[in-house]
Amino acid sequence: MPRRPRLALANVPLHLIQRGNNRQACFFADEDFLRYLEWLEEYAAKSGCCIHAWVLMSNHVHLLLTAHDARAPGVLMKSLGQRYVQYVNRVYRRSGSLWEGRFRSCLAQDERYLLLCQRYIELNPVRAGMVEHPAEYRWSSYRANAQGEASPLISPHPLYLSLGRDDEERRAAYRELFRYELESGAVDAIRDATNGNFALGDSRFYAQVSAALGRRVTPGAPGRPKRSDAPESLDLFSAG
Repeated sequence: MPRRPRLALANVPLHLIQRGNNRQACFFADEDFLRYLEWLEEYAAKSGCCIHAWVLMSNHVHLLLTAHDARAPGVLMKSLGQRYVQYVNRVYRRSGSLWEGRFRSCLAQDERYLLLCQRYIELNPVRAGMVEHPAEYRWSSYRANAQGEASPLISPHPLYLSLGRDDEERRAAYRELFRYELESGAVDAIRDATNGNFALGDSRFYAQVSAALGRRVTPGAPGRPKRSDAPESLDLFSAG
């Protein structure tokens, strides 16, 4: 069965995840994290991708970005992935695949889900039980977005910039978002959309993306379609 093509649109935020093969480690030392981030910055600039949030875990990567060209995320991840694999194989004297196939992703509605995705990404080390607060984890964008740590990699989204009149106000408002854990329903929605390569948003967003791409952007209803002698009004964008 052919692989279902990813959802991709220019100027629409994209949350993506790439895992290590068989969920095995892909970062082994601080130098590995640093090299990955160095090349992420380089290839993001070359491909025209603006990175809003990121986290590097021991065996997977989360990114939240907006691209000026729908093909750019694929170009970014291919170039970055190949270079990083070459580095790991050379340094650790290994061979073969490092990544678990293609990255998975979802288009995210900015006004409702962009900051939710940022929190989801930067809270990943907390959910994993590695730290009690995201500021304690070195390999994420939290310190840049919430505390003003210098980062040439981060390009703030306009929604983040709207949190305050200046940098101090924005960071304070952003930190306030982390006073509470994400609801389990929100976590599940982000995971399901990302793992399934669907859209993440409301029915209006689903309709807009579906019209732009000419395809279904949410999971289909389970089972066979019901037969009817009369046409019915269908909600094409229900999660099912």
